[in-house]
Parts: sequence; C-alpha cells; structure tokens
Amino acid sequence: MKALIVYSSRTGNTEKICRAAAEVIPGCDVFPVGDAPAPDGYDLVGVGYWVDKGMPDKDAAAYLERLSGVRVALFGTLGAWPDSDHARECIVKGEALLEGRNNTVFGTFLCQGKVDPRIVEMMQKMGDKVHPMTEERKARLAEAAKHPDENDCENARAFLRGVLERIAG
Repeated sequence: MKALIVYSSRTGNTEKICRAAAEVIPGCDVFPVGDAPAPDGYDLVGVGYWVDKGMPDKDAAAYLERLSGVRVALFGTLGAWPDSDHARECIVKGEALLEGRNNTVFGTFLCQGKVDPRIVEMMQKMGDKVHPMTEERKARLAEAAKHPDENDCENARAFLRGVLERIAG
C-alpha cells in the first residue's frame, strides 16, 4: 500500500500522532501540509489537523478541500475531551470538507492535545463572553497538556490498522 500522511501542527501534537500512525505502513510518506505532494498515486491519504474553533485548522482545511477521488483517514487533536459532543461535531465538520468530490472517508481519529498557550491567553482575554475560564475548563486544559501521550499514539496506530483492514476487506 502506498500511503501519504499530511499534517498541520501548531504545537507538535498532530505531528506526533501522524508520525506514530505512519509507523503502521512501511514506507509511508509523511509531510507537513505546506510541503505535501499531490495525492495522485497514493492508495490512502491521511490528513492530520488541530481543531480551531470546532473545525480543522485553516491549512489542513484548505488541503482537505482540494482532495478529490481519494481514500482518506483523518487524524485530529483538540483541547476538548475526545468523547465530547464538541469532538463529535468536529469530526462531522472535518468529514464535510471532503464531501461532493468522490472521496471516501475511512474514519476519523481524535485525541486530546495540549492547547497553545497563546490560544489560552486569547480565551482568557475574552472573559466570560465566549470561553469562561471555569474550574472545569482549567481541569480539562491541564489534562490536555499531558497529551498526546504514548497511549494516544498507540490508539492512532490501532485506528490506522483498522482503516487498512476496512480497505482490504
């Protein structure tokens, strides 16, 4: 299988997850989105993104919107709980960027990742209007700062193994 994994990473979280997943496919090509080759000739294209305002970040989103006729696996990192309603909405929005161009999405993997301190600072400046810094939010950000960890990396590998099984199946 010839595979390509492209990622956009602000803090290194998404790159870490994508590189871990790439270990599953010998010879998998891995590139930051700005250096990514055309997806032509690849059997699978993985696209990694960090969640920004409930969507894949703008660089990854632009890449996703250019894909056509591709088998895709999505990898995302976010500060929210990966099993939250917000995370599920992020998955739907990421997959929607691939619709209408004959792409096949074989799944989405999300895990927590540390939030860029500049984003936390920006949220704090917004005060209680948009993202109040509640005790729950502080606890979630503290937990997110511990991720992605080796368990998250292994889960990304397992996710990609499952994608490969679905493709072969």
